Amino acid sequence: MDVTKEFGLRNVNSHCSISEMDDYDLTKLLDKPRLNIKREKSFDERSLSELSIGLARGLDNFESSYSPGGRSGLDTPASSARNSFEPHPTVSEAWESLRRSLVYFRGQPVGTIAAYDHASEEVLNYDQVFVRDFVPSALAFLMNGEPDIVKNFLLKTLQLQGWEKRIDRFKLGEGAMPASFKVLHNSDRKTDTVVADFGESAIGRVAPVDSGFWWIILLRAYTKSTGDLTLAETPECQKGMRLILSLCLSEGFDTFPTLLCADGCSMIDRRMGIYGYPIEIQALFFMALRCSLAMLKHDAEGKEFVERIVKRLHALSYHMRSYFWIDFQQLNDIYRYKTEEYSHTAVNKFNVIPDSIPDWVFDFMPMRGGYFIGNVSPARMDFRWFALGNCIAILSSLATPEQSAAIMDLFEARWEELVGEMPLKICYPAIESHEWRIVTGCDPKNTRWSYHNGGSWPVLLWMLTAACIKTGRPQIARKAIELAESRLLKDSWPEYYDGKLGRYVGKQARKYQTWSIAGYLVAKMMLEDPSHLGMISLEEDRQMKPVLKRSSSWTC
Repeated sequence: MDVTKEFGLRNVNSHCSISEMDDYDLTKLLDKPRLNIKREKSFDERSLSELSIGLARGLDNFESSYSPGGRSGLDTPASSARNSFEPHPTVSEAWESLRRSLVYFRGQPVGTIAAYDHASEEVLNYDQVFVRDFVPSALAFLMNGEPDIVKNFLLKTLQLQGWEKRIDRFKLGEGAMPASFKVLHNSDRKTDTVVADFGESAIGRVAPVDSGFWWIILLRAYTKSTGDLTLAETPECQKGMRLILSLCLSEGFDTFPTLLCADGCSMIDRRMGIYGYPIEIQALFFMALRCSLAMLKHDAEGKEFVERIVKRLHALSYHMRSYFWIDFQQLNDIYRYKTEEYSHTAVNKFNVIPDSIPDWVFDFMPMRGGYFIGNVSPARMDFRWFALGNCIAILSSLATPEQSAAIMDLFEARWEELVGEMPLKICYPAIESHEWRIVTGCDPKNTRWSYHNGGSWPVLLWMLTAACIKTGRPQIARKAIELAESRLLKDSWPEYYDGKLGRYVGKQARKYQTWSIAGYLVAKMMLEDPSHLGMISLEEDRQMKPVLKRSSSWTC
């Protein structure tokens, strides 16, 4: 089927240079330094169609834009061929390392292992294909015009979703996606067997809430990159999406539209005090709902889910933008909160005690800037800043354009704290001393400024880059990429860095960590060809834009 003809999509020559895009000269955007207060228009404001990635709607409002990739060679990204300059030497090394991590099932590539570190004596589960870890690898292959491995991965994990899942004597929900899987090769019998982990083998024995969301997000990325609607429309993929959504949209005792989660259910997979309603899960939940809304068929089964999704999105966007958002004005308001308010007219709806506000946040909060805090629940606000949740909030348009700009203002104002010498802090600040003992249970891996406790994770570079491009601040991404290029290859692609500035290779960091490699490649290719942003970014839904009166600093 000719997708571009059938749905009115605009097909883009994958070998055209950026300067040949007639709708918008992105080279001017990429080269323009941002030293003044004047805002660049974000991609939401311009609309992504101006980037020649054809955001045309078709088939029941399906965002079927085509962000084509094209291969120029075995070990270099296609985007490099579209530019007149030579690619950075780190790029070819990164592609070689990424291809070395490929995992095959019956001769077909189905994913990439978490790390290819032969120097480490303990393999643990780093030789498995993790759903969340594979996302940047998948995006790299899509941008390089190699979608087959992504399709294979989506189908293999979908098959695993159908397995019966038990931890001890308890059966998990039917829609749960695995955290990871491993392919066992029997050379004697010449057979391949897949073994999946749904949390029963993980440290802490927690099922991954984020796996299903990443799967839906990646399915949309595959569809938008290839223009192939047939995979998402198959009965198997439609059922897979509905099963994931059934777990999230089921009715219970919740009084909030956010998802209640256990500690360790996401990228931060150890005890770090994120139980409750963590920003990472809420942002991914929001993005997965919007992706599902675009891909679900409006048939008898899909229509019911579409209606439930629309209602949840409206409630979730209002809740997150109202109660998770903080800036200087909102912080001042919370500081002056009255407590023990009763009735629906209460201002302090969660009965947060102002004395519980940590001292560090008063100095951390700039006059211009803001972010979504880590968690909000009764009498509790976790004011820590989490990178993944805030970047995904921008990409999914959970953040309004004003909030997105404020998050980027925060990056610029607090560069040393959030980026330092290696992008990007997974969270800020680190917890230490008595609080560390209570919150982490004296976790020796999550000591202050290490691993999940304020460590610096290169994989987050691709999300930062995407957020920068979407908000019209590519110079921030360029600076971060240059920092990463100065160390990553020389340090053998570590999993994470330690220290307040991210200066030291993590004390237990694996080398040749696949998502560190892939995250760099995706960031590099996206900055060279911003049209790739279309596969991982969603435009703002004007119908969900609320009338917020809680703070005015976003539009200063």
